[in-house]
Amino acid sequence: MKYLLDTDHLSILERQSSAEYVILTARMDQHPVTDFATSVVSFHEQTLGCHTRVNRAKRPAEVLRGYELFKTVLDLYSSSTVLPFDAAAAAAFDGLAALQIRAGTMDRRIAAIVICR
Repeated sequence: MKYLLDTDHLSILERQSSAEYVILTARMDQHPVTDFATSVVSFHEQTLGCHTRVNRAKRPAEVLRGYELFKTVLDLYSSSTVLPFDAAAAAAFDGLAALQIRAGTMDRRIAAIVICR
């Protein structure tokens, strides 16, 4: 693994009709698929988004769309290398917290996974 895709990257890959999708996939196509991985933290973020969408749905079509997104996320992660947030990542996360880096908790967790790998 050379590249850890962030949650934002994965969201772009889900929206295949966007201009960002074309740019991102063109860059990714320059590398073997084995160079890429995702993280359990990104999985957490994306499933939280799906969960919120389903819970806020007011109409059956909105519920349907929410569960379609759950399935999309499941398929994406099932076919990807997913890196854990393990003891080494937790230690790296604590080190980032001590530095008082201005980033959200989830972004620091993803960064910690990268640091310890």
